[in-house]
Amino acid sequence: MDIYGDERSGNCLKVKWTCDHLGLAYKWHEVLALTGATLDPAFQALNPAGQVPVVVLNDGRTLAQSNAIIWHLAEGSRLIPSDAFVRAKMLEWMFWEQYSHEPVVAVRRAKVALLGLSESEIDQSLLPRGEKLFAIMEGWLAKNPWFSGDYFGLGDIALVAYTRFAPEGGWSFDAYPALRAWIGACEGELGLTALNGT
Repeated sequence: MDIYGDERSGNCLKVKWTCDHLGLAYKWHEVLALTGATLDPAFQALNPAGQVPVVVLNDGRTLAQSNAIIWHLAEGSRLIPSDAFVRAKMLEWMFWEQYSHEPVVAVRRAKVALLGLSESEIDQSLLPRGEKLFAIMEGWLAKNPWFSGDYFGLGDIALVAYTRFAPEGGWSFDAYPALRAWIGACEGELGLTALNGT
C-alpha cells in the first residue's frame, strides 16, 4: 500500500506505527502539510479534503482520516478488542482523541514547535485546556493499564501519537506519573525511542 503523510504529524504517525506493529508492507510518501502540499491537485485527487494521512490500498481504493485508517488496517488483529463493550469503550477514547484532545494538544504543539509562534500569537486557553485533558487521562490510567482494555491496542496508538509530543507544546508531565508510565509503555510496544521530556 502507499501512505501519504507528514512524519511531523501524530495523525500520520498513527498509521505508520500501526503498519510497523502489524508488519504490514507500505511505501511512505512524505507530504509536508504546512507547506501547502495537500492543496496540490494531484494530492486532492486522493483526498479532496486536502488532509494527511491518506492510504492507497493495494486494490487502488483510498482511505483518509487516521483513526478510520488504523481501524481498517488492524481489523482482525489483537489491536482491536474482541469484547463488544471493551471495543466500544476503546472507540469512545478514539473519538475523544479526535474531538477533544487533538484540537488542543496537536494545535498548540504545531504553533510552538513547528511554526515557531510566540505566546502572544497562540490561543491562551490551550495550555489550561490541555492540563484538563491530561488529568482525565491520568485518572483513567491510575486504574487501567491501557485505553484499549487489558492490553495495548488502537486506543493507545491514537492517544499516544500527540500526547508524547505535548512537551514540545509547553506542557509538563511532572504531575502525571501514570501518564508518563503509559507513554513509556506505548513507546516500548511500538519500538520508539523516548522523547525528551516524557
